[in-house]
Amino acid sequence: MFIKRGIQVNVRTLVALALLLSVLGALLVSTHSFAQASKANTPNTIKVSPVRSDIEILPGQSKTVQITVTNLTNADIVISPIENDFISGDENGTPALILDADKFAPTHSLKRFLTPIANVTIAANKAKLVNVVINVPTTAQAGGYFGAIRFAPASPDGGAQVNLSGSVASLILLSVPGDAVEKLNLTDFTIQQNGKSNAFFTTSENMSATFRFENKGSIQLGPIGKISLKKWGKVISETDFNNQTPREVILPDAARRWSVPLDKTDGFGHYTVLATLTYGKKNETVEVIRSFWVIPVAYIIGAAVALVLLAAIVFFAIFFIRRRLSRRSSSRSRGGLSVNGRRRR
Repeated sequence: MFIKRGIQVNVRTLVALALLLSVLGALLVSTHSFAQASKANTPNTIKVSPVRSDIEILPGQSKTVQITVTNLTNADIVISPIENDFISGDENGTPALILDADKFAPTHSLKRFLTPIANVTIAANKAKLVNVVINVPTTAQAGGYFGAIRFAPASPDGGAQVNLSGSVASLILLSVPGDAVEKLNLTDFTIQQNGKSNAFFTTSENMSATFRFENKGSIQLGPIGKISLKKWGKVISETDFNNQTPREVILPDAARRWSVPLDKTDGFGHYTVLATLTYGKKNETVEVIRSFWVIPVAYIIGAAVALVLLAAIVFFAIFFIRRRLSRRSSSRSRGGLSVNGRRRR
């Protein structure tokens, strides 16, 4: 009996061990398959430099822009350069690429001037220069033209299939010299707090000067200048605007907004913001000024209490003065008559 039970226990133990090993094996296979799938689905990673190039080419001439493409992976990859035009995507400076290979921007198309670029093989963890040749025809009008060279991993056989999700772009902004129209219109300039405009604020936190330009010219323009903040007429801070390289620009037929933090506001007071900006080769100047008050809630409550007290004092003063005058008038009337009602002589 004991032997049978021992054999039965051993059989059960072996079955349990077998089940446990099968489960562990299945888990290992699943983990390996998931890792392989993740590795296969991970897009090739590349970066480009510079992110933006600003160049000038005369009509009838050519120029080569060099872009460095770096392979950040541990394997060789084939990169497909793709020429795209772009337009302004929003008022924050975000470009909207025209991805259709057969379409061009309605105006200011750089893609029409670009020479097609062949696929490039880049070794693991290495970088390679890609030459972008731009041919400006003699009939090109003066003004701005803009486009992008997008780099994406090609198919393993170097074909046309590319991984769009893993692509990166280098923007090119071309200026063709000549009689280009340079015209910016300042359409909005406000003082804001947390996105809301006003002339009176109860705190001095999260203040900013925001302004909006429209480009009515034929070339991209980047305004530059200085923002001054005054309190009670005294300058307390000055901020350089858009003085980095390259400058942020407004494309023709587009608009752009900027927001400049006003970090030096420090409580109750009357503030003035003066913006002096210039743009274009002729240094056209735009100057605008805005004023605002910062009146904390405590000041408002104190002023309200003071007004109530002042009104109460005035009310009671008038009440007592009238009462005193009334008493005097009544006393004089009684003092002018005798006991029997006859007027004293």
